[in-house]
Amino acid sequence: MTTRRRLLVSLLLIGGLSAAFIRQAPARPAQAASTALPANLGDQEFWRLAETFSEPGGTFHSDNFVSNEGGFQRVIPELLTRARPGGLYVGVGPEQNFTYMAALRPRMAFILDIRRGNLQEHLLYKALMEMSSDRADFLARLFSRDRPAGLGPTATVEAIFGALDSVRPTEAHYRANLKAITDWLTKKHGFALHPEDIEGLDYIYKTAFFADGPDLGYALTGRGRVGSPSYAELMAVDDGAGKQRSYLATEESFAFIKQLESRNLIVPVVGDFAGPQALRAIGKYVRDHGATVGAFYLSNVEQYLRQDGKWDTFCANVASMPLDPSSTFIRSVRGGGAGRGNFGGGGRGSFEMFTSSLGDMRADTRACAAPSRRDAAGVEMVR
Repeated sequence: MTTRRRLLVSLLLIGGLSAAFIRQAPARPAQAASTALPANLGDQEFWRLAETFSEPGGTFHSDNFVSNEGGFQRVIPELLTRARPGGLYVGVGPEQNFTYMAALRPRMAFILDIRRGNLQEHLLYKALMEMSSDRADFLARLFSRDRPAGLGPTATVEAIFGALDSVRPTEAHYRANLKAITDWLTKKHGFALHPEDIEGLDYIYKTAFFADGPDLGYALTGRGRVGSPSYAELMAVDDGAGKQRSYLATEESFAFIKQLESRNLIVPVVGDFAGPQALRAIGKYVRDHGATVGAFYLSNVEQYLRQDGKWDTFCANVASMPLDPSSTFIRSVRGGGAGRGNFGGGGRGSFEMFTSSLGDMRADTRACAAPSRRDAAGVEMVR
């Protein structure tokens, strides 16, 4: 055998042995892929999360149909430099969450409130947004009116509300829309609403949006309106630098919220910030999906947690959530500026002077309890 032939045979043998080794070698276990927050939720999964994450409902001194925070947009420019888009948003209360979401563009959101009425209001919003083609169509349905003529996609929010003022609400629209809302939720989505939810949808739609229309404002139970901005006024305010950022300021912002709703990605949950289940369940869900909480809108709930002796438990609940350096608290304060503010900060001022401030979730949570303290569930505070 010539040297050249011996070399060729050797190469073939080596190649064959290598191929055999590759075929016979045991496969290595695939590294677990990092999961992400879902691009959409099925109807059953949406309702399962809303139901199983929820705690028994509580009460508040207001139905809180609409925000009273006239300066809530002022933090948005700074917020956009801190919180990363595409994460998870957690919030409390009604419509102001939509404006923060329109700015932050989260992948998914949970709205947590102690009142089941807030869950019902968000279901009302969900149905109406999904059924509506644009802002004018949505607002006409929300306030039980005919859609005003001549409103195109570039209409300002002031022009839309101005046109709505010339159209009267009707009982017929209210009745037809309420049935459409209930059917949309129970038949199209198949949500197993409780009897109290059906009653709650009627109460909210009639008492607030049909009765008061765009003039709807924040009211205290038994005391009525307290000088806060109307719904129309809240939608037309700006961020302090001249830019209107409400979820109804542009068709693009409204379309983003409508898309989240259509994909079942805004999940309302009933619960106490210091409760044993809701906030922790949200945190576990986010962690299990390899994500972090990007922003947490608290309104002024912190003052009630302090006065009710629930502060440490709330701190532990937040500490159990997956956070990163960009995770940001958005909180409301009275008469304060739009700066950073203190954890649980307050101040004095009238309801209409409520504004917002920002806080670093990780730093604030470290500072709010002793570093070695453990809560009743055994969760250690962040160090």
